[in-house]
Amino acid sequence: MVPLERAEALRLLGGVPFGRIVFTAHALPAIRPVNHLLVDDTIVIRTHEGAALTMAAEGTGDVGVVVAYEADAIDPVTRLGWSVVVTGFARLVTEPGQLARYRPLLSPWVNAAMDHTVAIQPDLVTGYRLVAGAAAAS
Repeated sequence: MVPLERAEALRLLGGVPFGRIVFTAHALPAIRPVNHLLVDDTIVIRTHEGAALTMAAEGTGDVGVVVAYEADAIDPVTRLGWSVVVTGFARLVTEPGQLARYRPLLSPWVNAAMDHTVAIQPDLVTGYRLVAGAAAAS
């Protein structure tokens, strides 16, 4: 595993269409697969009314709720690729200009009304590239 610089990790994350968001729901970790968009180093996802993430982010204002976001591209045969994890704060986007900018750029994958937009501001970005090397000892 070779560590990635922040800029490279975010570039790779921005080049794939989906990832997994980790947040707290009812005091327990929750993980959801979502599609995303990377805009100016901010991860943008869409959610729906009543979604656990929407409820977790509601009422947090500009501070947001702590989340982790993970995306990767790993070949199952060669076991080569990369993985990126971003930890930061997720908040509901309410500013009309931002909503107008983000919504047309990110079409939800599920067939449901995705009326909420969540922005994740990366604080800690870690990434690794999995490269060919010596075989692991058994």
